[in-house]
Amino acid sequence: MDFTIRAVRPEEYEALGELTGRAYLDDGFLLHGADDWYYGHLRNVAGRAEVAEVLAAVDADGTVLGGVTFVPAPGVMGDRARPGETEIRMLAVDRAARGRGVGEALVRACVERARAVPGCERIVLSTQPEMRTAHRIYERLGFRRAPERDWAPIPEKPDFLLLCYALEL
Repeated sequence: MDFTIRAVRPEEYEALGELTGRAYLDDGFLLHGADDWYYGHLRNVAGRAEVAEVLAAVDADGTVLGGVTFVPAPGVMGDRARPGETEIRMLAVDRAARGRGVGEALVRACVERARAVPGCERIVLSTQPEMRTAHRIYERLGFRRAPERDWAPIPEKPDFLLLCYALEL
């Protein structure tokens, strides 16, 4: 790997927030484009870092290449995590860094962290059906679909379904 995975630093919050928001926006994963409420949530790295662990992939020159939020237990940031589970949220890789293994390295780092959480039996995550590149990463690392945990996060849009994946530890 020609990059490092580590906890995001406060001086990188803005760059990672912009990268994450742009990745979702540019790839068409926000229902209402830049007006989508989730766009602001994706960009709020400081808020996520207060309640979860935000990891960054950083190039040797300090450029932030991507990031992910690791939620070590059910709580504020855990949409699907139950007791004994951790959760992965908001995986994003800058377009210019795609194909370098950044996304897989970020997910692997979350798996390592989950294995270090006492009593953790499983990692869960939610993903949109169109996020096929991410699905391939998850499946390559042993995650399996958990369709019984699929969910519609927006009550007014019951047809907007998020798929659940899980990895048994």
